[in-house]
Amino acid sequence: MPSFTPPVALTIAGSDSGGGAGIQADLRTFSFHQVHGTSALTCVTAQNTTGVARVDGLPPEAVIAQIEAVTSDIGVQAAKTGMLLNKPMIEAVVAHLSANPINNLVVDPVMVSRVGDKLIDEDAIAAIKTQLIPLATILTPNRYEAQVLAEMSISTQADMKTAAQKILKLGPKAVLVKGGGFSGALKGVDVWCEEKAQRQGRRCETLKTEQIETPNTHGTGCTLSSAITANLAKGMTPSDAVKTAKTYVTEALKYSLDIGKGQGPVGHFYSLL
Repeated sequence: MPSFTPPVALTIAGSDSGGGAGIQADLRTFSFHQVHGTSALTCVTAQNTTGVARVDGLPPEAVIAQIEAVTSDIGVQAAKTGMLLNKPMIEAVVAHLSANPINNLVVDPVMVSRVGDKLIDEDAIAAIKTQLIPLATILTPNRYEAQVLAEMSISTQADMKTAAQKILKLGPKAVLVKGGGFSGALKGVDVWCEEKAQRQGRRCETLKTEQIETPNTHGTGCTLSSAITANLAKGMTPSDAVKTAKTYVTEALKYSLDIGKGQGPVGHFYSLL
């Protein structure tokens, strides 16, 4: 049998014991896209469809050792960051990635939940904003994270565009402000802005997909950022990687999983259902 060398992607994120988000969602998404998934675990959570009961962070040295083990042997074509629990962990990851750059880095700035609850402290938020974001090829904040990063309230599509343009000044090459936390007409509407090469300025675009009515949306943010990462690993342009990833998440929402007593996850393997 002939061997096969697939694209490789790396997720630097936390574990979700319920299997709906975090590295579990990332690795499922990589596999769906025929990309070999590797991981560097940052924290272990005890959670299910009803909520998070406990979070235990790994030592920063353990996180870096995992990244080094993967990149020094296998190599990666793209990577994403998810939950980075505290300032020391963020600074360690930033220092390593600055010294050992990865060409395609998707930063999912896991700071505030899609319902507005802060997930990390102010020192960690500041470290993400000033140290990690400038390394990003694509940044994927939700509405509330974008409000923190742009230092403004977001309630309209025009606000989303203004926020995206402000966030670009923090240093990422492109930003996707996600509207999944909205209700009504803005649900499922995202704003994409990227810096163009050769002084061509910024290009902004509104991205819309059909609205899927389901209570089972756990892990959509992780799934979107990992789908973008997989597409970048396969050689897509950032814009195409985002648009293709949005289509994938929409289909996964159509086949979301009705499991547990709370909010179930999206159907990462919907094509098999």
